[in-house]
Amino acid sequence: MRRGFRLLASWCLASALRLPSLHAQQPTYFAELIFPPERWHNHSSSLVQAPNGDLIVCWYHGSGERNADDVLILGSRKAVGTDQWETPFVMADVPCFPDCNPVLFIDVRGRLWLFWVVIYSNQWESALLKYRWAEEYTAPGPPKWRWQDVIMLDPLNFVDKLREGVEWFRATIEQYPGAKEEVRQALQLAEHKLARRLGWMTRTHPLTLPSGRILLPLYTDAFSVGLVAVSDDTGRTWRASEPIVGVGGIQPSIVRRRDGVLVAFMRDNGPQHRIQYAESRDDGIHWSPVQFLDLVNPGSSVEVIALRSGNWLMVCNDTERGRHSLVAMLSEDEGRSWRWQRHLELVEPGKGSFSYPSLIQTRDGLIHVTYSYHPPEGESIKHVVFDEAWVMQGDPGPSEERR
Repeated sequence: MRRGFRLLASWCLASALRLPSLHAQQPTYFAELIFPPERWHNHSSSLVQAPNGDLIVCWYHGSGERNADDVLILGSRKAVGTDQWETPFVMADVPCFPDCNPVLFIDVRGRLWLFWVVIYSNQWESALLKYRWAEEYTAPGPPKWRWQDVIMLDPLNFVDKLREGVEWFRATIEQYPGAKEEVRQALQLAEHKLARRLGWMTRTHPLTLPSGRILLPLYTDAFSVGLVAVSDDTGRTWRASEPIVGVGGIQPSIVRRRDGVLVAFMRDNGPQHRIQYAESRDDGIHWSPVQFLDLVNPGSSVEVIALRSGNWLMVCNDTERGRHSLVAMLSEDEGRSWRWQRHLELVEPGKGSFSYPSLIQTRDGLIHVTYSYHPPEGESIKHVVFDEAWVMQGDPGPSEERR
């Protein structure tokens, strides 16, 4: 395998680590790297569990991000009954274009989907949204892709919703120098069809509603707003919601409350440095004005999932600046407050970067998270496994062992 993976077969962190018994009385925690830290950029992972129990993860890899035409999507599999990840394999690679922000999804028919973006002109605003799916994906190596296509979207009521958002947040906008001019330019740009139809990017898992509707969360850096691609026919066709408009709220992660209300939690790409959220009461088509949680965010991805216990889990960076601290938080009231917190990573600023979590709960009830793991010695994707009891313990005291 090119770019530093040739030595992977002789190295395996997991050989020294074993997942504790599911019947253990003590809280569960386990960690491993999917491949050794290396000099190439590895970022934005996405994790799923296949129907046979295998774990499958993907991420983008290359000499840079949108600015590097060698960037591609890599994947790996941890088969049931094994204690190591496969040598990484290529999941998607459009030659001479950066492939970024992959997201994996298992639909109700058991198909594995890969959503990702191809960057046309080395700017995020030029992203083209693509997908492919496979029915055969449990054998070693890459999935056997059966179909791929481009998702083309025309955001619903885009210009009108942007204008409404400007009025809603006018007092906030006027507090920051230069913001009014940025807003004016964004409104002008929104009048152009290509600008509002291109540039929509993936980041967090899709959500399947009880009706079967699939919601694919999206965002754009051109306008710093969110969007949802909606399919009511198991992915054959897609249409766009109204935009989720705030002050720099992007990369929505969508969770459904018991009463059917959808909540989209978002990274703050604006000046407030707080996690943002909006609600939908019609299964993802229309969204409330964005509001802020009292949770700091440095402009880094957030993901939230509903656990089978009824609690919600959020993993995010909990600083205003820097990605040196990554925390898991539990909510017992469907995201209105976050009672329990425990750090997955916590180092001094400048000593490492840990970000872009991908969360699932596997059928055995354990929580799995993958995230970008960037210590000074190189870059990898880290996989951690824990249970709710581990989070509820909280961070160890100064005299205790960290794990």
